[in-house]
Amino acid sequence: MKKNILRELIDTGKPTLSTRMLTMSPQIVEMIGHSGAFDFIELAGEYASWTMPDFENFARAVELFPRMSSMIKVEKEPRLHITQRALGTGIQNVLFADCNNAEEVVECIQLVRPGTPQDGGSHGISMRRSVAYGLENTSPEWLKAMRDVVIAVMIESDVAVNNLDEILSVRGLDMVRFGPADYSLSIGRIGQERSAEVQKVHRQVIEIALKKRVRPQVVISSFEEAREYVDMGIRDFCIGNDLGILYRWCRTNGKMMREMLERK
Repeated sequence: MKKNILRELIDTGKPTLSTRMLTMSPQIVEMIGHSGAFDFIELAGEYASWTMPDFENFARAVELFPRMSSMIKVEKEPRLHITQRALGTGIQNVLFADCNNAEEVVECIQLVRPGTPQDGGSHGISMRRSVAYGLENTSPEWLKAMRDVVIAVMIESDVAVNNLDEILSVRGLDMVRFGPADYSLSIGRIGQERSAEVQKVHRQVIEIALKKRVRPQVVISSFEEAREYVDMGIRDFCIGNDLGILYRWCRTNGKMMREMLERK
């Protein structure tokens, strides 16, 4: 089974860099891989339009690059189905959305971990792609792979922020990410994710996570946005997404071309 590069980087205390995809294009996966710049790609499964074969092709494309891993963002329901089927296709790590308390985080971790007495999980033997369709489904390598899955959760509601200390105390949680848009919605301030009030809470989440030794990951749109967070001690970043990058390129270059042509 493919080495989980993200797990290796976290366990050795090294920084990580990822980007997100909202499409299911293996070609885009390959171009990201050819850049050599990213440790893993996050498939934003909560928003993307996908089928199970899409998951398999995404995982296959990532596997072309030995030094790159994969993650899927899983929505609140149906967590069990999406999580275990995605891991079964070869996607290696999971980001869980909408976790509001420690009990929900424990449940998410149990979905990933093997159903052994030692692990206490609910993930059973399968005949899926990650285990060569059953040829390796009882191997020690599969057990290790499920134990190595990096588990991250979103902190994106007022309830989750109030329960943050308990959430960050859950054993087996590796990373957290603050969701400013949904947080602003939860406090009745829709569209104010960049406000001073929301950004103050974001900084508080980061500071508490660092103290609890759970790695906070920050999403940015450009390199220029990183410095503030680097100075706070952040070492895990997700920069951009495929559709956003395409939109900004089209808007900028298309506008400049239009202006040039209209001056003639």
